[in-house]
Amino acid sequence: MLGFFKDKFNNLKHAVSNTANALVNNITENISNEPELSDFVLDEMEDMLISADLGVNYAAELVDKLRNQDKIKPADVKKYLKEEFLKTLSDAGSNKLRYEENRLNIYFICGVNGAGKTTLIGKLAYKFKNSGKKVLIAAGDTFRAAAEEQLDIWSKRAGADIVRRDKADPASVVYEAIQKAKAENYDVIIIDTAGRLQNKYNLMEELAKIKGVTDKNAAESLRETMLVLDANTGQNGLQQAKVFSQALNLTSVALTKLDGSAKGAIILAIAKEMKLPVKLIGVGEKTEDLKTFNPEEFIDALFE
Repeated sequence: MLGFFKDKFNNLKHAVSNTANALVNNITENISNEPELSDFVLDEMEDMLISADLGVNYAAELVDKLRNQDKIKPADVKKYLKEEFLKTLSDAGSNKLRYEENRLNIYFICGVNGAGKTTLIGKLAYKFKNSGKKVLIAAGDTFRAAAEEQLDIWSKRAGADIVRRDKADPASVVYEAIQKAKAENYDVIIIDTAGRLQNKYNLMEELAKIKGVTDKNAAESLRETMLVLDANTGQNGLQQAKVFSQALNLTSVALTKLDGSAKGAIILAIAKEMKLPVKLIGVGEKTEDLKTFNPEEFIDALFE
């Protein structure tokens, strides 16, 4: 496993502080001093969990476990939530980004426009390049000129190569990138894709076509099909995950703009409902602010 996937960072507690207030502090401050977990108290807790973007089903499940039992007291709720959240993240699967040495590794990146795909791709390319890998970016969002230009800038900044063809069929760009990578012994291809949800059918067809080209020409090289979500979208992120999973076999999630968001609980909602692990998180503007997601560190930062 690459060295940079072991990195730890000091600004996580700061990055999740708003989420911690909404999801943990608000609830424990309101409940821990209650004499008992009455129906009224539990209903209030459920409302607060839903308001913190945990999702209706997951919030109800957590609260229902507290009904008609007498082991867990109001003062124990914080410990109870911490254990349940960590279990949810663990049950979603490994948080390590898949990578195989001495092989071509393909990362298929999808998500709605504005989620931060382009920036994440640039930062990921930079990470791989910094660890000595030969990196190729496939600019598959060919009809949004700004996306290609931004990706071109990021590729130069990262020291990565790029295949781009303005207005071309996205699948043909990906095909060209795969052939180039095989011929020139690249370690990594990162594929950018469109995210125009306003025409869902066309988008799903386009993504499926790109996935088909990848499966046909380099099926053994596909390591991750990663959905990029903006942390500020909250529960809308869960809907986006459902839409993209209709066209693609998603393997993981990257959460951008976590710093300053109060809606980071979407990580837990997606892990619970979709069984998708978060593998990368963006906690700032700098190139090095793309970090490996560590469930224990994340939960500790929430509950500290």
